Amino acid sequence: MIELFDKFKIDIVQIIYPIIYIIIGMIAYYILKKIIKNITTPKTKLSKQHEQKARTIRTILTSIVKYIIVVLVVLAILSVFGVNVKSIVAGLGLTTAIIGLAFQDLAKDIIAGISIITENQYEIGDTIEVEGFRGEVVSLGLKTTRIRNYKGATKIIANHKLDDIINYSLHESLAVIDINVSYETNIEKVENTLKKLAEDLYEKIPKAQGKMEVLGINDLADSSVVYRVTLKTLPMAQFEVERILRKEIKKVFDKEHIKIPYTQIEVYNGK
Repeated sequence: MIELFDKFKIDIVQIIYPIIYIIIGMIAYYILKKIIKNITTPKTKLSKQHEQKARTIRTILTSIVKYIIVVLVVLAILSVFGVNVKSIVAGLGLTTAIIGLAFQDLAKDIIAGISIITENQYEIGDTIEVEGFRGEVVSLGLKTTRIRNYKGATKIIANHKLDDIINYSLHESLAVIDINVSYETNIEKVENTLKKLAEDLYEKIPKAQGKMEVLGINDLADSSVVYRVTLKTLPMAQFEVERILRKEIKKVFDKEHIKIPYTQIEVYNGK
């Protein structure tokens, strides 16, 4: 009877203790996650770049804490089932080489992930291009980076494979517009109209930086004179700003009766 009770007691312990350890691990993870969030959340308003960096560091620290807690919980559960955890910990030095060979790609990913953060190669929210795939970094972990393009497709790449990266978010972008006008148009009138438009639009276009620059005649094409204007924008906002500029240029050209040439077809009646 006593042996049966002892066996029943052992079975209960082996069921309850793992559950308790898992709950403790989850609580510890939740508390540490909150602490990391409080530490990495700036008290004052920062620039977008610094906010992205803080968010990226928070993600990395949270991942590290998660992995450590998982390892500790697993070791605690193994001890409940009679596994000599001390010998496992002591033997880590011997098995590290074997584990390193088995998980060398994982080790490369972790090292690359740390390098990406410390060298500020890119952050969550940046627009990057890898192997012809361009999109926004939506997740940066110790093992992988997730990039989502404008169509919603998400590319998951191991960090150690991110060798050749183009980051479009480190510096300002440039909106470039080429405008065709007919040869009959007074060039002084065109330039004055564009310069006045630059003054009128100053600080009125979202995501634009500075004033539109009228560079002058960029080309003498077959059927038109080509003017070029430029405007600095926030990173990756050039396409949006270009659409706004084209609309405003078309409106002011219509108002000033400046003709934009277009292809015309003349049809003759063969009588």
